[in-house]
Amino acid sequence: MKLWLFSLTLLIGSWFAGLGLSQAPPRDQPALDPKLPYQGEKSNPVTYDVDFSVVVTPPYHCKVLKMWLPLPQTDAVQKVEEKEVTSFPQKVKPRIGTEKIHGNRFAYFEFDHPEGAQIIRHTFKITTWELRWNVDSAKIQAVERWPEAFEPYLRSDQSVVVDERFRKAVREIVPKPRDPGANLAAVMTWVNATMKYDHRDASLKASSEHALLKKVGHCSDYHGLCAAFGRALGYPTRVAYGINPFPKNSPSHCKLEVFLPPYGWVCFDVSETQQLIAAIKKDGKLDAKKKDELIEAANKRLSAGFRDNTWFLQTRGTDYDLVPPASKRAPVVRTIYAEADGVALPEPDPANPKQKEFAWMTVHRYTPDRPVEYPFKSWKSLVPTP
Repeated sequence: MKLWLFSLTLLIGSWFAGLGLSQAPPRDQPALDPKLPYQGEKSNPVTYDVDFSVVVTPPYHCKVLKMWLPLPQTDAVQKVEEKEVTSFPQKVKPRIGTEKIHGNRFAYFEFDHPEGAQIIRHTFKITTWELRWNVDSAKIQAVERWPEAFEPYLRSDQSVVVDERFRKAVREIVPKPRDPGANLAAVMTWVNATMKYDHRDASLKASSEHALLKKVGHCSDYHGLCAAFGRALGYPTRVAYGINPFPKNSPSHCKLEVFLPPYGWVCFDVSETQQLIAAIKKDGKLDAKKKDELIEAANKRLSAGFRDNTWFLQTRGTDYDLVPPASKRAPVVRTIYAEADGVALPEPDPANPKQKEFAWMTVHRYTPDRPVEYPFKSWKSLVPTP
């Protein structure tokens, strides 16, 4: 009887497969869903009181000023307690909306005939955790065909361009493709050996083209390039923009995320790891052996997947329509997106000492509930505490 039931089960399974219908996946098969919560190991939570403002100076006699402010959301590794979102001197009640592709949330303000600067102020409390994935390359599972929901993270778009130039470059970086972890490690190693960090020549929109052609840029160019190479290799990738909640001229900072089953979305900070390694190499108090050990630890932390508790997420993804729609699709949104009479205001980058004029500027203060050190500033974060 049991043998007959077993045979019947196999027959039914074969019949469904013949119709193109799949049975329930095995329990150990990873969930292939871009909405999968972060799966890394959480630790070291920090809570920040955030007072974040943006001062926008529209052109003379601007008729309509539109501003989209990204709102950080609660998820598996950050918890948001909203206080208020206000504007001054014009008092405008914002419309809250969520864009459809990546689920980013925005407060939208529309100022009618603003005379002079307008200020948006957002106060909230956020708790964010350190996250480690401890990626083991041998455990990453190959995917023959990604579900349609991953299409935004595999295609070429206005920021993460993927064409024959990038596929050719990847073939040179990874002439003999291995497992996804090893391939991505090779890409990140190449980017950090090739790219030069420069705020004065940066796209400010995660441009993989800017990075590939010029070999210079800032965090978004590094991660836009890595995202393009990852997609050329067949892995879903995205650029994630957030805020470093500590004193800093430009508070925005982005990271790279790659979907690696069974780990899900894994976070990598390529540009900051490069700068940390450069600081280690210049440290006159360290001998050669110690420098080699720390550099190895920094690269290992990078390839294993690491997200620090001195960063919180604001927006994910590139090339999407804002809510309500702007005059064109946004390549990325860092701190705000603004338009005056249908024309996008230029992105400021106050880390560039040669830039003297700004259409808008952030004003921000963050108060942590305990002392916290930026793990890409000091090599001591690479040394395990006893």
